[in-house]
Amino acid sequence: MKLLIVEDSLAVRRLLKSLVEPLANEIDECGDGNDAVALYESGRPDFVLMDIDLLGEMDGIAATRKIKAFERDAKIIIVTNYNKPDLRAEADKAGAFGYVLKENLFDVLELLQTNPNH
Repeated sequence: MKLLIVEDSLAVRRLLKSLVEPLANEIDECGDGNDAVALYESGRPDFVLMDIDLLGEMDGIAATRKIKAFERDAKIIIVTNYNKPDLRAEADKAGAFGYVLKENLFDVLELLQTNPNH
């Protein structure tokens, strides 16, 4: 499985990477929305783990929209601290595959492992 981790905090990025590493044979990572779109387009990962707050001018919801516009079948899991209904709705509208709170990171593994298309 090929993954892209998009997270502005290096510590959280390392934590996510250590969590998903056993499932992945390749992991790219960045902390910027524009970089996320470029890395997706060049690498076509199976899943993107996308934070909402990112470096640069593009947040994770906007990056999700751009990636989904490029590749309709992209599987993007929002991984965030924000447990807000309006953000969940925005993520859903943008085409996110899942929405996981950072306090429940093991839910990411569940989404990656139960995906029937992989």
